[in-house]
Amino acid sequence: MLISRCHAQLQTSVTHSCRRFFTDMASEGGGGAGKSFARRDRLREIEAKVQKWWEDGQVFKSEPGDAPPKPGEKFFGNFPFPYMNGYLHLGHAFSLSKLEFAAAFHRLRGANVLLPFAFHCTGMPIKASADKLAREIQCFGDPPVFPQEEPEQEEAPEQQDDANEGGAPGKFKGKKSKAAAKTGTQVYQWEIMRSVGISDDEISKFQDPYKWLSYFPPLAVEDLKAFGLGCDWRRSFITTDMNPYFDSFVRWQVRKLKSMGKIVKDVRYTIFSPLDGQPCADHDRASGEGVQPQEYTVIKMELIAPFPSKFEVLEGKKVFLAAATLRPETMYGQTNAWVLPDGKYGAFEINETEVFVMAHRAALNLAYQNHSRVPEKPTCLLELTGHDLIGLPLRSPLSFNDTIYALPMLSILMDKGTGVVTSVPSDAPDDYMALHDLKSKPAFRAKFGVKDEWVMPFEIVPIIEVPEFGNKCAETVCLQMKIKSQNEKEKLAEAKKQTYLKGFTEGTMIVGEFAGKKVQEAKPLIRSKLLEIGQAIVYSEPEKRVMSRSGDECVVALTDQWYITYGESEWQKLAEECLSSMSLFSDETRHGFEHTLSWLNQWACSRSFGLGTRIPWDEQFLVESLSDSTIYMAYYTVVHYLQNGDMYGSSQSSIKPQQLTDDVWDYIFCDGPFPKSTDISSSLLEKMKKEFEYWYPFDLRVSGKDLIQNHLTFCIYNHTAIMSKHHWPRGFRCNGHIMLNNNKMSKSTGNFRTIRQAIEEFSADATRFSLADAGDGVDDANFVFETANAAILGLTKEIAWYEEILAAESSMRTGPPSTYADRVFANEINIAVKTTEQNYSNYMFREALKTGFYGLQTARDEYRFSCGVGGYNRELVWRFMDVQTRLLAPICPHYAEFIWRELLKKDGFVVKAGWPTADAPDLTLKSANEYLQESIGMMRKLLQKQLSGSKKASKKGAPVASVAENKVTGLVYVNEQFDGWKAECLNILQNKFNKDTRTFAPDSEILEALQHSSVGQSSNFKQTQKQCMPFLRFQKEQAIKLGAQALDLRLPFGEIEVLQENLDLIKRQINLEHVEILSAADADSLAKAGPLASLLNQNPPSPGKPTAIFLTQ
Repeated sequence: MLISRCHAQLQTSVTHSCRRFFTDMASEGGGGAGKSFARRDRLREIEAKVQKWWEDGQVFKSEPGDAPPKPGEKFFGNFPFPYMNGYLHLGHAFSLSKLEFAAAFHRLRGANVLLPFAFHCTGMPIKASADKLAREIQCFGDPPVFPQEEPEQEEAPEQQDDANEGGAPGKFKGKKSKAAAKTGTQVYQWEIMRSVGISDDEISKFQDPYKWLSYFPPLAVEDLKAFGLGCDWRRSFITTDMNPYFDSFVRWQVRKLKSMGKIVKDVRYTIFSPLDGQPCADHDRASGEGVQPQEYTVIKMELIAPFPSKFEVLEGKKVFLAAATLRPETMYGQTNAWVLPDGKYGAFEINETEVFVMAHRAALNLAYQNHSRVPEKPTCLLELTGHDLIGLPLRSPLSFNDTIYALPMLSILMDKGTGVVTSVPSDAPDDYMALHDLKSKPAFRAKFGVKDEWVMPFEIVPIIEVPEFGNKCAETVCLQMKIKSQNEKEKLAEAKKQTYLKGFTEGTMIVGEFAGKKVQEAKPLIRSKLLEIGQAIVYSEPEKRVMSRSGDECVVALTDQWYITYGESEWQKLAEECLSSMSLFSDETRHGFEHTLSWLNQWACSRSFGLGTRIPWDEQFLVESLSDSTIYMAYYTVVHYLQNGDMYGSSQSSIKPQQLTDDVWDYIFCDGPFPKSTDISSSLLEKMKKEFEYWYPFDLRVSGKDLIQNHLTFCIYNHTAIMSKHHWPRGFRCNGHIMLNNNKMSKSTGNFRTIRQAIEEFSADATRFSLADAGDGVDDANFVFETANAAILGLTKEIAWYEEILAAESSMRTGPPSTYADRVFANEINIAVKTTEQNYSNYMFREALKTGFYGLQTARDEYRFSCGVGGYNRELVWRFMDVQTRLLAPICPHYAEFIWRELLKKDGFVVKAGWPTADAPDLTLKSANEYLQESIGMMRKLLQKQLSGSKKASKKGAPVASVAENKVTGLVYVNEQFDGWKAECLNILQNKFNKDTRTFAPDSEILEALQHSSVGQSSNFKQTQKQCMPFLRFQKEQAIKLGAQALDLRLPFGEIEVLQENLDLIKRQINLEHVEILSAADADSLAKAGPLASLLNQNPPSPGKPTAIFLTQ
């Protein structure tokens, strides 16, 4: 049905208009190289003027209302404060734009909006960079003279899974961390500072970390103001003890958590930077964000005397090959140990009597876990290779074989585990195939000097009964999968997946002390026994490689420090309750939070190096950077009372930092009793409390999805601990990273823009336009320079059109809209208002741009074509200009404000003008117009074909140039109702359609009804059936999509009436002298076709598809 096609083609037509708009704009040039920058500069001049208007009018100053807000009356949105070790870039702008567009939309609709912004300076990166700069000056002078060849940083390779061990459950992660995205190839800090435009005379001052705090935040404010951010700048602040007010707030927060038992001192395994001498949290990392410690059991496989000659230096000590395993319950089935022949090993002193043979990296990790004779410094007594270890006789815990041997395995990774692997061929497919290869390939044994007695006598030892796989599950699965060699990596990975999962979840021990117990029960018992009798130790290492911002590889250390008890069962339940009531705008985001809550555990919240707030009860430590940024959104509501608009908190205020006791903070934020001992005026405290109560909870926090696994989840936890339930967060909107021109944003490749650079290159509004167009989901988005350049031209051309139209206003038709074209255009404006409001409400800003700008542009252009000699209707054009300006205001506010005040001469500010009102869209009228436009296109093609014999129509929109000298008359034949077999098919579908569920009866039932109908009983049914089936399929699809009206026998409008009303448009569009609209059911009308009547038989008209015949005189 035509109404179905109309709806289906709406989005397509908008998309095509977007492309056409871009193509047209790009062809005329924007801000590209070698082209005039006048248009861009015009926009920037407008932006400067408009920003002055806003500043003078205090447009974005946010004050609470007198009464508590009703739903929709206020909007409090915020954004994770950016780290201040450089300029803000387009990655920041992309996430921030989602908040800015949302806030601007709510402000436009009349809500009281609070959008504050602050700056994060806590943590080690600034201090590390300052210290690095100082070292460079010390080594190379001031200004430094560096060596000519500068080394380049190498990216950390992705680690693979160990061939013999199962991995820990994966975390919900973005494709890359924010920290990793910042890592470039420049090594020297001085060069980095110089590259962002800081002069050599100034750089040396950045040896003082507090210089960074005074330098970059004010520049960020400048850039965000130039961007047009609708921010209440009175509420800005920086973190760290440089700001005594925020310092007091953080001290209160951590004291409160400690008093609730949610901060405890504990000894735990933590990712640790040896160079920094402290734990390395996510924001302290250059790579490896989200990586956690992976815990193993190290099996002590004792070297049996006498020792080989190379090991003589170890005589008198107990020497063990240290094998890391995740499956201690399988140790009963050991047949050998595996080593990497070319791997580099060492014999390391663990204590006065024991030596472990293992990889150097593992020894370093153990040294930070109290397993080294010299704490934190592994002592290597002997350097070894894997070749030195092959053939060593070993006595291994729990093994039924008294002696086993170290054998070669080529798939061992030296940067995972200890480099020594236990071999249990009964349950590990890799072990089974590696042992099988050694046994069956004498040449392989000879290559590595493996003696037969080290291999041939050892058979599989059944230890676990696994349903379906028996008691030798590795062998069973390898035979089932027809794996022939240890080199079939993909098959072995699948075999491992099957055996490990089923063995752990369904397996039963059949040997040892815990025979008869399920593997899940026996595993921790066996592990505990091995640890208790001293035949194993606990070992932990990072799941993957982690590099600190100081440039060293991190280890796992056993540290005694302060932890926040995330993951505690009752607290986790509160966090899950909070999450369940939040708006998250995507299933992927919700799943990410749910997954994080399932694994997140105690979090080290103290640091000894960097900037920040001292832990009040243990001032040798600082609060780490992800722990002072969990409830600061509440601080926004009162900061202007405390800091008087000074982000550093250094201005004189009626409240002094020392007056902000815990009782005061409790009163403001936690509904505590009025602080009796305070000398702050009660009226001021009450005012602060009421302001907090007005704005809280916040409605939306916008962030990159990489913060789900830490900051955003911490935010939920801390709010549920400290705040009342009615103050818990209402919504998070997470997005992916942003690419530039389909490539990763990277300083090292030059594919990078700061916000400042983007504004200078494209203007603020063109940058915002391209950010809106970049994408709205959680996948990575794409900022396209061509789009920004096209926006420059499009916006300036639109300004010129407004000026031109307003100059010609007196020549327009007056009075209410009256023509068909008027009604269609008015309806398109109503549709744009409604659909754009829905898109903004759902925070789908690319869609809002399509419906609120491109869609209206297309409607305006079509109106211009349709008006003819009558011209525009003045009232309608004014409505278009008003609506278009408001709909685009959240995305391009400077442009919209300029048009509103300078061109349309309206009062007030467009950013607060209110959402335009609109009548309900008339979908029938929209369908009728789609029908009209399609019919004109069809007529154009038929005329071209009939007059010139060409099968190609002329360019869309251009009148057909007749090849004949005679004038042309068009006869348009219309059949307004389906008849014959089509009508019968539609009647059957109507009877088999459920309007409520939009579902049909089974196809067999529909086919049976067709066979019993008059069509099915006809003699030529087989031939007709070939036509019926595709028709039935199409109409079913349309009904499921649009509802029962798609099955009507007639269109919801009169086709003849629509065409008759637009005869003038048809004649102008196709260049016809005369047009007649005729009914195909009328014999007299058919006679007018004369000898061309055969064309009607070849192409009979049907509802939605008229047929045209052209006569020449």
